Amino acid sequence: MALTPRATNTFAALAVLATLSLTGGPAHADDDPSAPPGSVTTSPPPKVDANSPGLKLADGATLAPAKVLDIKSVVEDLGGEERREDTNSDVTFALQAEVLFPKDSSKLNPDARSRIQAIADEIKAQNATTVRVFGFTDNLGSYAHGLTLSKKRAEAVHDQLAAALGSTDITFEVRGYSEDYPIADNTSEQGRRKNRRVEVTFPRGATSTSNAS
Repeated sequence: MALTPRATNTFAALAVLATLSLTGGPAHADDDPSAPPGSVTTSPPPKVDANSPGLKLADGATLAPAKVLDIKSVVEDLGGEERREDTNSDVTFALQAEVLFPKDSSKLNPDARSRIQAIADEIKAQNATTVRVFGFTDNLGSYAHGLTLSKKRAEAVHDQLAAALGSTDITFEVRGYSEDYPIADNTSEQGRRKNRRVEVTFPRGATSTSNAS
């Protein structure tokens, strides 16, 4: 008896189901994956019907107020010694400890003063009245030692900033966080170097014309 096309398709589908039932599902070779482990695949975006009633506002509904997204600009020098982050609300300078201090020390080196002076000039340009100075270390050594060292380094930068600003109208927050809040991988020296840092953050001035550099 000749099978119609529909009957042929049904028969083929039943044969596939029977095979899966007998084998327990499709086989995968553990040593030959179809895609590298950890790879991510995405589906194409669904098609949208511009005339669909689901895209229209219901009677009496209104659009939500417009929202301004916080955009971050990050500029880092070639050696990674200094990084500047600008958002809609704040400016943050991150200086690696090696450009500020000798190893395992909280005494500023001579070159540090010019870098801190540049930050002080930006604080003045932004008319900031609150400044946060936070110190961080890598994960080498004890947490307690890192806590003490990061706090002393933050205090040293604060003292130099305060002297450069020469103003009593600025409120400072000075803290040390040891190895908490790393910005890079501590398993490499390059990453640990980035984590050993002092960050200075202050609000962006509403009327300032200063640009990130």
